[in-house]
Amino acid sequence: MSHPLVRKDFILIVICGFLFFTWGCSATQKAVIKDHSAICHFIGSSCSKLKPGGQGHYSLSYVNNEANWRQYKKIMIDPFVYLGGNQTKISLSDQQTLVDFASAVSQEQLAKRFEIVNRPGPGVMRIQIVIMDAEEATPVLRTITMSVPQARALVSLEYLTTGAYPFVGGAQFAVKVTDSMTGELLAAIADREIGGGSLKDAAQWKWGDAENAITLSAEKMTEKLYGWTKGTEPF
Repeated sequence: MSHPLVRKDFILIVICGFLFFTWGCSATQKAVIKDHSAICHFIGSSCSKLKPGGQGHYSLSYVNNEANWRQYKKIMIDPFVYLGGNQTKISLSDQQTLVDFASAVSQEQLAKRFEIVNRPGPGVMRIQIVIMDAEEATPVLRTITMSVPQARALVSLEYLTTGAYPFVGGAQFAVKVTDSMTGELLAAIADREIGGGSLKDAAQWKWGDAENAITLSAEKMTEKLYGWTKGTEPF
């Protein structure tokens, strides 16, 4: 009969192998929202309407299902800002780097589905996007823990305990979509994504996870908006 400790070690190895192959392909993963007060300050009085989303959805979201979504064919994008507050540890230059990246990626994605305009008008949505917080990865340690098998096993066990991999970065953002002429709130979104277990994304610079999170959010946001205007996406 095998010793209990041997069986326990075998089970842990199996679990680690399972995590390696199932979570190893994910560049990002959803994380718990931080600082709800900052989000509500940005969203305004409608913050109470935000509801938690399930898998594949935003952490918090509200969609005005009484709005005439099908009329919107164009979109006006406000300048991006970083609203990390006085407690942020991110330098001004890094804040600007993230803002510039988010602006470029969001413009590129939204332009695939909507005509981008710079003035309010009929059938024009106004979108305001802010980065609420960001966390930088620790590049060398992240690479080691994701690529060295022995370290990967320990990391997988930590994932089981904490729900997150060590040394990863990420980003939290909020979005407000309104009618450009009336100011009617059409949608509000808050989300936080952190680095996942992707091996190919392990070797990257310190803001790589944050950029992956921003890119994913821009793609998802664009498709959600497009689906709502076409009536193909449930509210």
